[in-house]
Amino acid sequence: MSRFIDFNANNKDTHTEDEGHRLRVRSALLMVFFACLLLDFCSILYRLQVVEGAQWRANANYNVTQSETVDGVRGDILDRNGRVLVSNQLGYAVELDTSLMGEHTNEVLSQLLALCQEEGVEWSDTLPVSKQAPWTYTKEENLFAYISEGEDGKTQTLPTQLGKLAEEYEWVKSAETAQISAQELLEAMCESFSVETEELTPQVRELLGVLYEVALRQKEITYNTYTFATDVSISFITRVKELGLPGVSIVSSTSRVYNTTSAAHVLGRMGLISAEEWPTYQGLGYPMNAYVGKDGVELAFESYLHGASGTRLLETDENGAVISQQWQTEPQPGNHVVLTLDSDLQAHTEQLLADFVQKLDTSAGAAAVMLDMSGGVLALASYPTYDLSTYTEDYNDLLADPAKPLLNRATQGIYAPGSTFKMVTAVAGLTEGLITPSSTTYCSGIYTYYPDYQPRCWIYNQGGSHGTENVSEAIKDSCNIFFYDLGRRLGIDKLVEYATAFGLGNYTGIELPESKGTIAGPETTEKLGGVWYAGQTLSAAIGQDNNQFTPIQLANYVATLVNGGNRYETHLLKEVKSSDYTQVVYEYEPQLKATIDIDPEDLAAVKQGMYDLSQTASMAQYFADLPVSVGCKTGTAEVQGSDANATFVCFAPYDDPQVALCLVAEKGSAGGNLAALAASMLREYFAAEDNLGTTSQENTLLH
Repeated sequence: MSRFIDFNANNKDTHTEDEGHRLRVRSALLMVFFACLLLDFCSILYRLQVVEGAQWRANANYNVTQSETVDGVRGDILDRNGRVLVSNQLGYAVELDTSLMGEHTNEVLSQLLALCQEEGVEWSDTLPVSKQAPWTYTKEENLFAYISEGEDGKTQTLPTQLGKLAEEYEWVKSAETAQISAQELLEAMCESFSVETEELTPQVRELLGVLYEVALRQKEITYNTYTFATDVSISFITRVKELGLPGVSIVSSTSRVYNTTSAAHVLGRMGLISAEEWPTYQGLGYPMNAYVGKDGVELAFESYLHGASGTRLLETDENGAVISQQWQTEPQPGNHVVLTLDSDLQAHTEQLLADFVQKLDTSAGAAAVMLDMSGGVLALASYPTYDLSTYTEDYNDLLADPAKPLLNRATQGIYAPGSTFKMVTAVAGLTEGLITPSSTTYCSGIYTYYPDYQPRCWIYNQGGSHGTENVSEAIKDSCNIFFYDLGRRLGIDKLVEYATAFGLGNYTGIELPESKGTIAGPETTEKLGGVWYAGQTLSAAIGQDNNQFTPIQLANYVATLVNGGNRYETHLLKEVKSSDYTQVVYEYEPQLKATIDIDPEDLAAVKQGMYDLSQTASMAQYFADLPVSVGCKTGTAEVQGSDANATFVCFAPYDDPQVALCLVAEKGSAGGNLAALAASMLREYFAAEDNLGTTSQENTLLH
């Protein structure tokens, strides 16, 4: 028998038993852990699928993520001295999404419209039908279709916004040949939009206007968000929230604020993109419900003012409420446009025109333009005018007003220049060598060159004559005989040539819509269906016959004359500043369009005649107390069947011209009647220049 006991064997057995025990404990713990984890997971699944299943299914059905284009804040418009004329105001807008209204769309919109009436909120409505019976269209032309000219010069007829929708809903067979009354259109819309009514009432018309706006977006773009109203009050927002109208949402927005009541024709207005404009703006990345410049500076400088649009992702719930948003690209604010316009001078000029026309019962309207020597517009006024801040509510009245306040007479009104044209004839005769500054013509009061046509000088009707006169004296006295004879010797072709060189009868380049006008001559007469006779050259030489020019053309012609013959393109743009006002991103450079080679002695003779006129008793009473000397010319143009139009042009200072000016008054009788207005404008301008002195206005905003 072994004398030794093997204790290691016993220890090995004990160790093996301990290891097994620990392994069983670990396994049990792991099983318990995984069992708890599985139980918790099952609990979560039960809660999500059973307890909260309906809610999550609703969220899955109704939460929508969509991309939205957001405009950058629009730039300001300032005058030449840094005064802010048009800016922005932060506020709230109402947007509609009829897809969330379902079968209750008409009911929801009717509630919203009733609330708007109670709160005095205006909404967007471009349906061209009157708001009350008798139902009529609010415009006569381009109602269902319009003519468009392509790049190849060919024209085609295209449907308008209303025309497209009318074809879509079969209210008309063809937009081009549409023959449907306003009442018939409203009745057809009621049927298409399921508006149940026994008669057309203003309330029904309001509802149809909104449904029209909604339908336009549903048919023409892939989303149907509609900006219903802008700049709404807090009380209105509160009541909308209380009603809980589905598909009606309140969003932050900016609206245009006009810090001046003047310059309406210049500044222009904004509005929603129309169907005709949409292809152009779509290519530039604009959303369909964007507001853009419609006319004036707002339209002309849209690319500077608009800035860059941004894109954000919006997640909305079943009621259209935004529950999250994320910017993909942030919008960039627009640049600020600085004009050549002097806002104080502009307001002063508009008041002068208003007072003049209202006192002169026969006058229907008037216009005034002041330019600097390189075509920059310092003032451009047309009377009657309107208030941009109330344009929408006043539109129908403005459209029906026989005085045509929407017409910008300064750039679109065309008038016979009368004797203000005589400087063209004078320069032509001097430059062509037919006369010299000292050569003379005898005025007996009657021009007897033609045996069968013997026109008279204006002074003959007063029992007198001018006697022997040189060109300076003929300009001062406005002697018709002198210019009849010179015009005949020049011939109509030379008169047309020089008038054209001065920019008359042609566009000036202003960034606003303008009329071209006409220069008297065989070509114009033939276009009008007439026959040209040699004797008509006499009338053309004194600014009559078919000479028809705009006030801005006449002002630019005078500027071209007195600056030595350099004709510049007229313009309103001075410069463009960055959104933070720290940089000038674009500065306008004067655009020289033509040069007339005028001998300095000849120019001095013409200017002398204009200066001498300002020193006569009838003119000196207005110009004597001015801080600068003036050269001027009056014009009176006969208008068939009515009183004569009055025209007045001038420049100042005489020795070193800085500004040229033209005023026109319809049925204003004599041009001399406008001298007081011209003197007041010059006084305002040069007083302001003295006040500014050498103080720099750069990067300074004046409110």
